[in-house]
Amino acid sequence: MGLDRAAAVERLVAPSLAATGFEVVRVQFMGHYSPVLQIMIERTDRRAVSVDDCANVSRAVSALLDVEEVIAGSYTLEVSSPGIDRPLTRPEHFVRFAGFEAKLETRIPLDGRKRFTGRLLGLEGERVRIATAEGELALPLADVERAKLVLTDELIATTANPAH
Repeated sequence: MGLDRAAAVERLVAPSLAATGFEVVRVQFMGHYSPVLQIMIERTDRRAVSVDDCANVSRAVSALLDVEEVIAGSYTLEVSSPGIDRPLTRPEHFVRFAGFEAKLETRIPLDGRKRFTGRLLGLEGERVRIATAEGELALPLADVERAKLVLTDELIATTANPAH
């Protein structure tokens, strides 16, 4: 199961979830023999995602997937919140979480390396700005393969703030 199928699932479920107050953070297929479809969600009002929220979204997504038959064969559906040390999957996430520590990995090496850790400084056009121990960098957004926040005391302290 690949990125194309994950993208198809996201295109199918995102509008319905948006209408009920949720955003899709990431859709990912994992496993080969026992496939798992993982859908990470967050509330548009930025309040914490509850177990009931996950259960309700799971029922809605299951119904949509059953009708549209996007996925052949059996799989396990897992709906979750992104957690505190969440993945950064959209351009707006790099702006929203500017000021926090993050780990980024690029598809291709930049200056001989693919992994970068530092304080997010936001976006500048199509580049993610990050202050690393080696200095400030601007990484092409299109080359960022994975990015996530680093669990720090500062991040934990702000999780009660619904602005993030």
